[in-house]
Amino acid sequence: MDDFNGIRTWIFDLDHTLYPHDAELLVRIGARMTDWMCRELRLDRPEADRLRYQYWQTHGTTLSGLMVEHDVAPEAFLAEVHDVPLDGIGPDPALAARIRALPGRRIVHTNSTSSYAYRVLDVLGLDRVFDAVYGIDQTGFYSKPHPIAHDAVTGLDGHAAETAVMFEDTADNLRVPHARGMRTVLVAPEPAVAPHVHHHTDDLAGFLSQIVDPTFRPSTEQLP
Repeated sequence: MDDFNGIRTWIFDLDHTLYPHDAELLVRIGARMTDWMCRELRLDRPEADRLRYQYWQTHGTTLSGLMVEHDVAPEAFLAEVHDVPLDGIGPDPALAARIRALPGRRIVHTNSTSSYAYRVLDVLGLDRVFDAVYGIDQTGFYSKPHPIAHDAVTGLDGHAAETAVMFEDTADNLRVPHARGMRTVLVAPEPAVAPHVHHHTDDLAGFLSQIVDPTFRPSTEQLP
């Protein structure tokens, strides 16, 4: 695919990007967040769920909302909510091979913690295909889509935006990469037609195959 000529840094989100949307890891993390809010903020469960969703909508993540609105220290909260079982996902040799074949540097940027990310990558069989993993604990606890989160990873990793591409399951998280000059790919069941979404796929391994092997033709689309 000509649009990826010259790309030297391949940046991947973790949850719902490197494994299918129907896996329940984020559901489990969300339930633990609700448990934490019920206990620490003394809320009933419906109110905790409502507030968790509100914070996600207005602040990008529940944690960001808790930090801004309740002055919550992030470390203990993150450790507790990410301590979830990882059954429901498993090795993906095809995806590992496609990512390994990409030319240049391959990294993960997640709103989850780096320790959780390494656990997930290990279960997926992707732990040895990435050059670096950046979690929210390495971005000053700023989360995507906040520009500081993206700029922190760029600064830590040292890559040039104009030769990088971001793969994400959330369209809003592609706004800043697009504004910084990156190529963007939405990995999701449904496309989102927007200037900051350059490509869409619901088959990441297939999409990457099209990049590393031009004779391969998965079901993908380039958005206008």
